Amino acid sequence: MDVKVVLSSEEIIRGLKHYRRIAKQDLLRAPETDDPEAFRQHAEARRGVYAELSELAEMKSPDEVAEEALRVYKDLPFVTGSERPEHTEIKGRENALENFFLMIGLEPRVRREARSMRPSLTGTQGDAADGLASAGPSGLEVG
Repeated sequence: MDVKVVLSSEEIIRGLKHYRRIAKQDLLRAPETDDPEAFRQHAEARRGVYAELSELAEMKSPDEVAEEALRVYKDLPFVTGSERPEHTEIKGRENALENFFLMIGLEPRVRREARSMRPSLTGTQGDAADGLASAGPSGLEVG
């Protein structure tokens, strides 16, 4: 997939900083929700993805950051629609990556194509996490 990002690295970092602040606010609000643990896990997963993308944006071009985020997104097990709480972290990573794609203006066609390549979650969440943990906690290759 050919990805062209019009934002600069600095703009991406600034946008991701804003997203991290929102995730931090969600962490603080977690005890007030119906399912505090799931809410916390979701916010922490998003925050982790934003931090790793920021780190990448400091070292790589905007296009390279987008390509890496797409690679991780394609590898992320597809669990949307599942209400099972053990998938909360995966859903948080998915949400963070999709927010990032919206922020950088990634074409919906490219997002749909990447989404269609995602594997189904067939095993336990532990199996899925093992496949994603080969790089960083969010699967992003930093460095």
